[in-house]
Amino acid sequence: MDLYGELILDHARRPQHAGLREPFDVEVNHVNPTCGDEISLRVLLEDPGDGTDPVVRDVSYDALGCSISVASASVLAEESIGRPLVETLETYTHVHAMLTSKGADPGDPQQIGDAVAFAGVARYPARVKCALLSWSAYLDALARAGADISAASTGGRATT
Repeated sequence: MDLYGELILDHARRPQHAGLREPFDVEVNHVNPTCGDEISLRVLLEDPGDGTDPVVRDVSYDALGCSISVASASVLAEESIGRPLVETLETYTHVHAMLTSKGADPGDPQQIGDAVAFAGVARYPARVKCALLSWSAYLDALARAGADISAASTGGRATT
């Protein structure tokens, strides 16, 4: 798998859901100190009020950096908006496992959607942080919004 697959280049050229929007619950700013990639990310959660898991209503961002960093933020937004929070945490877990596997985990498109395009990045340790920057910012934003992010570390359903 190539470092810069066509899907990564497409998302880098035309990032989806880019630009900071309102309303939002939390905004975070993360920087990769090794290369200077930076992201400001906003999250809006909605509690359906019926006892089911919160839903991610919006993820917006302003990403400055390399193609991998910008494309990763774009894919994160695509894979998260409109989905139950717990499902996005499961996606985070699978993306993190793939990216930190040094190429051993090819990723499963059924679990991570377009994020599987970043499987080739896992073989380049210096680029893994570029791909994980937006996902780490997303997890931080959820925690600051008061969401239970325990499912991101267990890969399973969060308990309350």
